[in-house]
Amino acid sequence: MSDLRWVKVATLNDLWEGDSLDVQVEGEEVILFHLPGQELRAFQGMCPHQEILLHDGEMDFEKRILTCRAHAWQFSMDDGAGVNPQGCRLYRYDVKTEADDIFVGVPTDGRLRRLRHGEEQEA
Repeated sequence: MSDLRWVKVATLNDLWEGDSLDVQVEGEEVILFHLPGQELRAFQGMCPHQEILLHDGEMDFEKRILTCRAHAWQFSMDDGAGVNPQGCRLYRYDVKTEADDIFVGVPTDGRLRRLRHGEEQEA
């Protein structure tokens, strides 16, 4: 695992349970989810299909599914795996909290953090 640089992106007051937030982290779009049960997740914020902003899509927190508004591609809010179609996924960032602050872990290895469908890249 590569070293991470922790970047403060929001506070828990900015992102309530059952909500999402889009933020920019070092020039990359990132979508944050505050899932039921206090779980936080962070993924690339652009759809790997045609780089549409995912925060503009539909979010079903009960089913934990994110649907891109452009072509209805669906992703798991748990791990970023493609639900429809399968075989694609979102890059998942590490997330941590300190007091009420939310931090996203940015890899320092220089690798691409935005996956594209059809590209063979390890995340």
